[in-house]
Amino acid sequence: MPIKFLIFLFSTIFLISCSNKKPDYQLKPKTDPYETYKEAYEAFEQGDFFYAQKKFFEVELSAKRVEVAAKASIMACYSLYSINFYNEATDCIDKFLKKYPANQEVIYAEYLKSIVFFEQIQDESKDLEPLNKANKEINYFLKKYPDTEYALDLNFKKDLIINQLAAKELYIAKYYISVQKWIPAINRLKVILEKYDQTIFIEEALHRLVEINYFIGLQNEAEKYASILGYNYNSSEWYKQSFKVLNKDYKLLKKKKFGKKENLIQKIIKKIR
Repeated sequence: MPIKFLIFLFSTIFLISCSNKKPDYQLKPKTDPYETYKEAYEAFEQGDFFYAQKKFFEVELSAKRVEVAAKASIMACYSLYSINFYNEATDCIDKFLKKYPANQEVIYAEYLKSIVFFEQIQDESKDLEPLNKANKEINYFLKKYPDTEYALDLNFKKDLIINQLAAKELYIAKYYISVQKWIPAINRLKVILEKYDQTIFIEEALHRLVEINYFIGLQNEAEKYASILGYNYNSSEWYKQSFKVLNKDYKLLKKKKFGKKENLIQKIIKKIR
């Protein structure tokens, strides 16, 4: 029997036997996005945000309805924020805003983005960049959505940011004072007077200006800032310390009724009232 015929016969028998075998794999049924969402939300409620965000992302990829996908997406963003994955949460929010610009949760997404930046703020001795980013995001939101339910909370947080920015300026000014760099110190303190005069740091800034100007021989400048401090805050501890810097014969201005010309601090006092 020819060899070629034997090879052909063997190959035919092998192919027939293989065709009768059942495949050793089965197609898995498609994942139900609603069941996956339920699983994700249960994990979310239990505080397992890492697992929750993973399942929410699965829902977004498998959901046919845009509303469901968008809801899963924003929940994934919040889950990332909840475990302090700030960079990932920010990227997630940006993708949500780009992918679902008409969704009803857009306002909440932009609010959440502001909160993500706000929570990265550190104390005044740390980097200034997180403060500036948070301030920028909050200002953007307040300008775009001034009458929303989130605006009240962000207005409060903006006040905290302004105080923190003032604290940063004062911190830097004190550093310059410690190394006797008077001009940079004065410039930093003047920033507080010009931009952050609504904060609690205005009194100390005025006192430091009294100290520096008196120390470098600018008596008139020292008296000017002492007058402002005494006029507006004559019961504060900073006023008392400034008074001790000057000679005993120096008399501060007495309080009187506001005239037509009011300085910026006086206007702020009126607003507070």
